[in-house]
Amino acid sequence: MTSMPNQVSMNRTWAKLTLEALVRHGVTDICIAPGSRSTPLTLEAGERSDLTVHTHFDERGLGFLALGLAKASQKPVAVVVTSGTAVANLLPAVAEAGLTREKLVMLTADRPVELIDCGANQAIDQYNIFGSHAVAAVDLPSPSVTVPACWLLTTIDNAMAKQARDGGAVHFNCRYPEPLYGDVSGVEPYLEPVSDWLGGGRPYLEFPLHSTLAGVDLNEWETLQKQKGILIAGRLSAGEFAHVEALSKTLGWPLLADPQSSGGTDWQGYDSWLQHVESAAALAEADVVVQFGARLVSKRLGQFIAGFNGTYWIVDPHPGRLDCAHRPAVRIRLSAGDAACVLAEDVRHVENAGWADSLKSVAAKSHKLAQAYAQERLTEIGVASRLPGWLDDQTDLFLGNSLAIRLVDMFSRIEGQTVFANRGASGIDGLFATAAGVQRARMRKMCCLIGDTSALYDLNSLALLRQQQHPIAVVLFNNDGGGIFDMLPVPGAQKDQFYRMPHQLDFSHAAAMFGLGYCRPESLAEMESMLGEAMEKAGTTLIEVVTPPGEAGEMMKQLFSAVKQI
Repeated sequence: MTSMPNQVSMNRTWAKLTLEALVRHGVTDICIAPGSRSTPLTLEAGERSDLTVHTHFDERGLGFLALGLAKASQKPVAVVVTSGTAVANLLPAVAEAGLTREKLVMLTADRPVELIDCGANQAIDQYNIFGSHAVAAVDLPSPSVTVPACWLLTTIDNAMAKQARDGGAVHFNCRYPEPLYGDVSGVEPYLEPVSDWLGGGRPYLEFPLHSTLAGVDLNEWETLQKQKGILIAGRLSAGEFAHVEALSKTLGWPLLADPQSSGGTDWQGYDSWLQHVESAAALAEADVVVQFGARLVSKRLGQFIAGFNGTYWIVDPHPGRLDCAHRPAVRIRLSAGDAACVLAEDVRHVENAGWADSLKSVAAKSHKLAQAYAQERLTEIGVASRLPGWLDDQTDLFLGNSLAIRLVDMFSRIEGQTVFANRGASGIDGLFATAAGVQRARMRKMCCLIGDTSALYDLNSLALLRQQQHPIAVVLFNNDGGGIFDMLPVPGAQKDQFYRMPHQLDFSHAAAMFGLGYCRPESLAEMESMLGEAMEKAGTTLIEVVTPPGEAGEMMKQLFSAVKQI
């Protein structure tokens, strides 16, 4: 008589099948936080040579580490956490992935249903905890011989097919009863029905994807290319900017490049020069706007699009609406690179090449004004306007949210670096962790530009930057609080107490605590020198740029006033 496998064996077997199925869907990295209930997944992951295991003691940071890995690798990344509030801490990363469509696979360990809502320790209602932020959520039953292995595999494959099509996070809630520790035995009869699959390398249930090239209306495109048009490059994947830039040159149309496009053009700094009335009016002569990629940083460019009355195409591989102005538009669900190539191949009748070339001189004057406002003295605008020029094209650039990315958008030009940012929900949480994930996937030098409040928010993720194989420089703007609020009409009397929230802290002690290199420049020349040194040695260097509170906001007001008079 064949003995039945015990609960330990069934827990481990389901964990093994789950990970095997995920590997066949492209998962090569798995991020694990400590916990007991997640033991079946943790131990199975540790035994696999085809998975790179990343660990972190903080689940919120762990989620963003996975986000960075997925962002850079363009592959699904798995996350394993224990039950309870550990799961809730993944929500910020899941929400970001839901907007920008990085592929996360959340494997959350849970108590069996009989321990939910009855006073059991570390037990909360975890099913569908991420709500609409996840593209799919599956509440797996407790592992049992009464549930066939093929059901588990098709359930996983079905959810992963949705992710392959739409991106975003998938949530598998894994209910493991105790005991969680012990030897595995007696599972061979249970696995016999899927033994052929175990010996192969393909998903159990496959959902082939179909090309969406047919979504481009080339008949309409033949008419549009004769008109005055603008190309916009938003958030693009690495290497896609070159295709959009080539289309711009073929058409002779201006290309407005967001920092997230990883490219720069002669029309850069438009968030600044669009305040020049005559230049804004000249750009408004356009009949057509074709936007590649969403999530634009520039508020003024967003306002321009919202008021634009011509033909508007928006190209992005992600599903759903991506225009908060709700303009009439043609929504093409296709990668920017593929779409740009298709459109370039069908350019036949250009009649308005170079129509906006006069704006290049305005952009150049605006950029010179920004650099003139900080010739020697160390300021945030001075650093942001020069930063890409200090880096080579083999260095990745990670831009934090709030003031940091806006300064680069307004006053800088990307010089061949590949740029990464979290511009879905645009939160300041998890930025160090995301940057760490990007670098682990890319294995290249990196410069990370971040603000002080953002740094404080994710301070414990500096632990992820302790032992980097490649150089990483963290350029940290310390203006003693939320400098972004100097750009907003918040009440002056309450600005410090409720908005800026001054902290009066420096980050030298944080660098020492986590074993990071540290320096604090006093001039632009020192800043350039220290950054150059940091980029030549392995490990992390924190470069703290200390500026007076409110200085950047006041400088921007003066600069924008000067731009209007160009």
